[in-house]
Amino acid sequence: MLTLDELRNEVERGAIDTIVVAFTDMQGRLLGKRVHGEYFLSAGVAEAGVEACDYLLALDMEMDPVPGYALANWELGYGDFVLRPDLGTLRRIPWLEATALLLCDIVAHDGSDVAPSPRQVLKRQVERARALGYEPMFGSELEFYLFKETYAEAHEKGYQELTPSVPYILDYHILASTFDEPFIRQVRNGMHAAGIPVEYSKGEAWPGQHEINFRYADAVTMADNHTIYKNGAKEIAYLNGLSLTFMAKPHEEWIGNSCHVHSSLWRDGEAAFAGESEVFRQYLAGQIAVLSELAVLVAPTVNSYKRFAAGSWAPTTLAWGHDNRTCGFRIVGHGAGLRTETRIPGADANPYLCFAALLAAGLHGIENGLELPPPLEGNAYESDAARFPGTLRDAIEALEKGSVARAALGDDVVDHYLTYARTEQRLFDGVVTEYERRRMFERG
Repeated sequence: MLTLDELRNEVERGAIDTIVVAFTDMQGRLLGKRVHGEYFLSAGVAEAGVEACDYLLALDMEMDPVPGYALANWELGYGDFVLRPDLGTLRRIPWLEATALLLCDIVAHDGSDVAPSPRQVLKRQVERARALGYEPMFGSELEFYLFKETYAEAHEKGYQELTPSVPYILDYHILASTFDEPFIRQVRNGMHAAGIPVEYSKGEAWPGQHEINFRYADAVTMADNHTIYKNGAKEIAYLNGLSLTFMAKPHEEWIGNSCHVHSSLWRDGEAAFAGESEVFRQYLAGQIAVLSELAVLVAPTVNSYKRFAAGSWAPTTLAWGHDNRTCGFRIVGHGAGLRTETRIPGADANPYLCFAALLAAGLHGIENGLELPPPLEGNAYESDAARFPGTLRDAIEALEKGSVARAALGDDVVDHYLTYARTEQRLFDGVVTEYERRRMFERG
């Protein structure tokens, strides 16, 4: 990490000449500007920030402006908002030459927060937790597929028939993961040098699939680290002539890419979940009770729901159990390390929105003293436990009908992300898929 004085010294001696000033959009991507180092210092960008078009929080994945957002639209003229730097996020980006990165909050010209901004959505839930005396701690585990094609080659092939970096399942396999170690090591060491503490890496449950894990942190810091890692891993793949994807379900025959989220609450420097406390039980009960209503923030695309399949390591239920990987909520750790592992999110989740949803649900359980049902023993896939929504359409309906999300997040946030989800569904519904062509072109 860098202080502003350290950055000034680095710029003056020519070691850093570019500062990426960025925020996270609805889709979880880093957007922003590259600022020349001398201008960054002389213009006081660290204090004043930079401006960007407010349509950046009203776009689909293709960067097309979408009608229906109250925040930004043609009627309002698509003006600017301000990217206000968070100097606590300033760091070197070692895989890019002479480059530093600074994450920002999004504010209006009067200095007020832009509530639907993903980082702000999470910050508001953290404030709720702190008002109750708790500090939320999170850790996320992201899986990805690594391919031998470059991004340009993958695009030219229509992202079909790509070559996995290893041609067989490499779960925990040391020899197979050694084949990819030149790349994986660059990612591990690059993230460590960028101020993101690395724990370990391992092969995963399908050809070419990997996972790199990082040390847990407070909720906002972990979401920051998650976003920087996800963007950086793609950049490092590009620099190595490779490509990778965090898509939740890249192919119907493959295991999906998960984002297992570990969370706990701390009070006065001590673990509030130790001994499966009442706080732990209420927090978990809240997540079980409310997560379906908040599914849009956890599983944000049509593809997200393709991952949920019996026997696929991705859960289909809202059951909880002790060290049971068939459940949506797996309880792991001991003593101060006791925590919930929410196995529902995929690697396509926006970490700020995902963490905010899980935290809002848990706090709902605490504030309302919800009672935790008994743990599930056995195979949750074959149980009668309540199911997580099976499609984005189901998730939209749950959010439309619910009331907890509006109370926790605010009408402006809920309406914003309902517009997002409805747009995702509408755009998908208008596409003729390869599946349809294969079935119907000749025989239909």
